[in-house]
Amino acid sequence: MAKTQLGARVDEDIAELAKKRASDLGLSIGDYLARLVQDDASGLRARAVDAAARFLTEHQAVFDDAEQAQETVRGARAA
Repeated sequence: MAKTQLGARVDEDIAELAKKRASDLGLSIGDYLARLVQDDASGLRARAVDAAARFLTEHQAVFDDAEQAQETVRGARAA
């Protein structure tokens, strides 16, 4: 498949984050960006965000209980 060069201006911190994430995945920055665009266009990213939101909604009580337990332990140490 033929490739086309694109140019885009982004904040330095975003550029560094993209480079690091691409490296972590063993991808070139171009391949990483192509993957992001393909995931977005296919709806994969939206489905993943929706699934994460459903998970948090369904299990929020577990997280709240764990946070409350940590606060209780911290309070016991301070006493």
